[in-house]
Amino acid sequence: MGECNCNHEHHNKYEEAICHSQVCVDDEKVKAAVAEIIAKHTEENMNVDVYKFLLNTIDLTTLSSEDSESSVAAFVQKVNDFESNYPMYKNVAAICVYSRFAEVVRSVLEVSEVNVTVCSANFPSSQSRLEVKTTETALAVLDGANEVDIVFNLGLYRDEAYEDLCDEISEIKTSCKDAHLKVILETGALKTAKHIRNASILSMYSGADFIKTSTGKMYPGASLEAAYVMCKCIKEYYDKHGVMKGFKASGGIRTTEDAVKYYTIVKEVLGEKWLTNEYFRIGASSLANSLFADISGTDVAPF
Repeated sequence: MGECNCNHEHHNKYEEAICHSQVCVDDEKVKAAVAEIIAKHTEENMNVDVYKFLLNTIDLTTLSSEDSESSVAAFVQKVNDFESNYPMYKNVAAICVYSRFAEVVRSVLEVSEVNVTVCSANFPSSQSRLEVKTTETALAVLDGANEVDIVFNLGLYRDEAYEDLCDEISEIKTSCKDAHLKVILETGALKTAKHIRNASILSMYSGADFIKTSTGKMYPGASLEAAYVMCKCIKEYYDKHGVMKGFKASGGIRTTEDAVKYYTIVKEVLGEKWLTNEYFRIGASSLANSLFADISGTDVAPF
């Protein structure tokens, strides 16, 4: 696994990082490792303390073609109301919207601990000129976004144009200024552990603060196997460079049990240091209400 057998005469630093990675890319072994972790450890994490923690990791998301200034404002108000009505619980981690609504979220949001996250850079396809991507991102940050989710350029990856791909991520990272950059790998398109590992490494070495599974739009959403490989890559990066990168699961995570399984993977692969919303997020919409029902023992749906 650690041998460099790439067919390139002149390796750049990105290819070198991929070639020297020790992360397992045997899909059957990954599947077996995930099954073992879930079987051994999920049940111990099915408790209210974990549910409360998970609520505080959610990037509460609305990404509809019908979103408008008034609908987004009403969406944000639910987070404000949760703070007022349930002060005994920690709120969601962030509100995630299309980039054009950053200013709406920033102006309506009254909870300082909740971040403003935007999907930018021609989300969800990533198919536009780099100048458009950097401009959209810079404008969203100017409008108040402090986290930016972009999509990994699958076309450049397929062509093995790694330097172009990594330069693109780096330039978008520069346009983020102080905002955190999350790179969405679209693991449902990448499919295999090998491609998910490669995309994870390329994104982190290009300046991603977080790597994220999916858009939930165009391809299958998150899988526990993808999460496992991504977390292994994050751990390897930390062991090599001493820098913690975040992990975000997104796409199809709707139930408390689903969320607990991702928590379990993060806890077992990365460890306690990552069990904070600074380094672990779940992108979701209906999940927040599922968790709240299990926390409160009611059928109230505050979000």
